[in-house]
Order: sequence, then C-alpha cells, then structure tokens
Amino acid sequence: MILENKLNITDPAELAREEERISKRKAKELFETGYLNTLKPGTFASLQAIHKYLFEDVYYFAGEVRNVDMAKGNFRFIPIAYINEAIANIEKMPQSNFEEIIKKYVEMNIAHPFREGNGRSTRIWLDLILKKELNKVVDWSKIDRADYLFAMERSPIKDTEIKELIRQSLTDEVENREVYMKGIESSYLYEGYWTFRIEDL
Repeated sequence: MILENKLNITDPAELAREEERISKRKAKELFETGYLNTLKPGTFASLQAIHKYLFEDVYYFAGEVRNVDMAKGNFRFIPIAYINEAIANIEKMPQSNFEEIIKKYVEMNIAHPFREGNGRSTRIWLDLILKKELNKVVDWSKIDRADYLFAMERSPIKDTEIKELIRQSLTDEVENREVYMKGIESSYLYEGYWTFRIEDL
C-alpha cells in the first residue's frame, strides 16, 4: 500500500526516495531559519508544527493526527478512539529532568500520532525539550540501529534501555547543525532508505 501524496507518485521506492530528499531539505531549513526556536518545547502543537514543516510538500495529512489504527510488528499503537486523550495527557507530563523527558518521549512514540514520519518529527521534538531543560541534545550517530530498535520495542514495558542509550549519547553541541541532522538521517538508517548528504540538498 502506498500513501496518497502530493507528488502523485505510485511507486513505493520512488516515494521513499523523494520523501527522504524533501524532508531532509525541510529539516535543514527548520534549523537554519530559526523556526525551531519559536516553538514551545514539549507541547503537541510544537510536534505538529515540526511534522507539518517536514512533510507538507509530500503528504496532505502533514501535521494532522492520524485517523487510522496502526501497528508495527506485534505492537499496536494507541487506537484512534483514545489518541486525542492520550496526546492531551502526554502534553501534561513533566519534563524537568532527564528521566521525565525520556518517559514523555516514550509515551509520544506509543501514541504515534501521525500516519507517517513519527520518528523523525519526534526526535527533533525530543531535542527541543532536552535543549531547553538540560542544554543538551542527542547525537544520534552514536546510537546503534539494532540497539535503538530493541530499546524502543521494549520501552512501553521497560524504558531502561532507551534511557541509557540516549543518556550515553547526549552532547552539549546544541547549535551544531550536523548533530541536529543525525536525528533525520537516523530514520533512513533504521528503515533502509537511500541517503542524501546535507551539502547536496
């Protein structure tokens, strides 16, 4: 199944390639224009704004809460009947220290509010919170693909692994564009898509 898109692409591989190229370019703009700094860290409105900015040139649903139930492997994300309530509760969660921030990140991943592009958007959203509260961000290049996937799969039951992976990868290079872009590039490392260099966008 291929998602309806503004590019009128019907081939999944071509759509994946164009989605990557465009979302990376938009992520770069998001950082360089200073738009990220205008968003309130930890709010769902900020996550929606990030998602919309990244994907508005590709998908009609950019920034909109999904209206279909979703699952990955044996794990089912929050059903749409409860998703708005879940999002409202997550937004109210505290974020004053590392433990609270990662718990909030895990819960937003379980909610999986968008039809596509949750990982990329939520990683940027996480960095915004970490930057505001701890003056840190994640260097995603330091996190192994297999370790990350296992930790995220386990996180709804036990979030120890994902906390440690992220804790060990924190950096104070909060204004480094290359570090920031690793959160976008990681999505394609995990999903096996093509890769575009920042310089080529």
